[in-house]
Amino acid sequence: MSRVVVIGAGLAGLAAACHLRGAGHDVVIVEKQAQAGGRGIRLERDGFTFDTGPTVLTMIDLVDEALAQIGVGVHDVLDLTLLDPAYRACYADGSTIFVRHGHEAMREEIARECGAKDAAAFDDFVAWLRRLYEVEMPHFIDANFDSPLDLLRNPAAAARLVRLGGFRHLGPVIRERFDDERLHRIFSFQAMYAGLAPEKALALYAVITYMDSIEGVWFPAGGMREVPEAMARALGRTGVEQRYDTTVTRILTRADGAVAGVETSSPSGDERLPCDAIVCTTDLPIAYRTLLDDLEPPAVLKRATYSPSAVVWHLGVEGVPSDVAHHNIHFGTAWEESFDDLLVRGTRMQDPSRLVTIPSRDDATAAPEGCSTLYVLEPAPNLDVGRVDWAAERPRMKEELLAFLDDAGYPTTIVTDEFVDPTDWQAQGMAAGTPFALSHTFLQTGPFRPPNVERRRPGVFFAGSGTVPGVGVPMVLVSGKLAAARVADYLRRSVMKSVAHRTAAGLGDTVT
Repeated sequence: MSRVVVIGAGLAGLAAACHLRGAGHDVVIVEKQAQAGGRGIRLERDGFTFDTGPTVLTMIDLVDEALAQIGVGVHDVLDLTLLDPAYRACYADGSTIFVRHGHEAMREEIARECGAKDAAAFDDFVAWLRRLYEVEMPHFIDANFDSPLDLLRNPAAAARLVRLGGFRHLGPVIRERFDDERLHRIFSFQAMYAGLAPEKALALYAVITYMDSIEGVWFPAGGMREVPEAMARALGRTGVEQRYDTTVTRILTRADGAVAGVETSSPSGDERLPCDAIVCTTDLPIAYRTLLDDLEPPAVLKRATYSPSAVVWHLGVEGVPSDVAHHNIHFGTAWEESFDDLLVRGTRMQDPSRLVTIPSRDDATAAPEGCSTLYVLEPAPNLDVGRVDWAAERPRMKEELLAFLDDAGYPTTIVTDEFVDPTDWQAQGMAAGTPFALSHTFLQTGPFRPPNVERRRPGVFFAGSGTVPGVGVPMVLVSGKLAAARVADYLRRSVMKSVAHRTAAGLGDTVT
């Protein structure tokens, strides 16, 4: 049985561990934090519990696929609620549109708020999104690439993606389909997940819109933190060793340069763990700086363009808001200009759009009775392009956000809070101070994105948002699966090579 060390107990690492354990490998997870979750851990303070990572859960079938490798179903370990509405979209003119689950429900919402023409256009839009997803998922997302030529290994799929308009820009495609400007924003803001303005993002990223607006948004009882924690518990029952409060400080190699193990540091002391392969989920630029510092990073990392960052304010407040959804998007008047602020000028948005999530609305354990937890997110420039003095900006921004919350009808009597800006993300080990990694420009997508295998250090593989297929909960789950497939192929070839060497030496074909 081969032994694999997974560095990091975030969703990517946990998914990789599920696939590896299901394939029969001995797996050890090493995590520097005290609990599973990576960027999505629990923060408990003054009776409130906050999720510090992702807030939107879509494509639960990908969680189910990972867990199925170890004989568990997603509904066996998670109590999931389908959020309807998935979002409440609020506009500067005072109007509101709910993103409803289900084709007919959303069609009725559009007809009521935007008119019959846009409602009819929604039918064709849904069909287009499904066709995009059907061609992208198996051929361009859930697939390992060894070179750009692999894009042509299925010419029919590539041709179909072209015919569907996948290589046009998202903003114009959405505008052609709908008259109401409010729908342009609902169905294109997801480009932010890809780190791009809708006018610059390829239309193929409408697949993200499909994932949340069509397939649905879910919330697990106990909060989003329950997803990684449930996966970790399930892995523990299969015998997967999990070492927390433990940092990998060095990758050990054999004389031929291949992986031999890792060196770790923890409060109980330093230790060496032998292994046959490693799945590293550390942010790639940081991994090359700290664990692979003898190697030149891939060229794409040297010229990398990073996604915008975000300010997140976790608030425990007195009071319970009414007439709100779990996820609430407040769009500013400006749209394209806001992306220029973030991506070009490197400033805060002059007219910001913001997300307010209220976990306590569907999780009674998140706040004391009569209180609420608020998660307030405002996109911000990353530290590479940013010109913001965050030490000076933090108090000003808190005042602005508090005034915004008050105007929008949210409770604002603060009991406890945690404010996170790009410098905090950087301190947590995220390049350019963004939790959203490299942006999805064409030359940072698919086979052009940093690869999930380091061929100069045999046995080292990567998973997470910095490698293929990219950013977001669904994508990092897929990344774990793809890394596990790489490991399995490497170990299989290593065994075959060992057998060949032993046979040539007259030692027979038995491997021990």
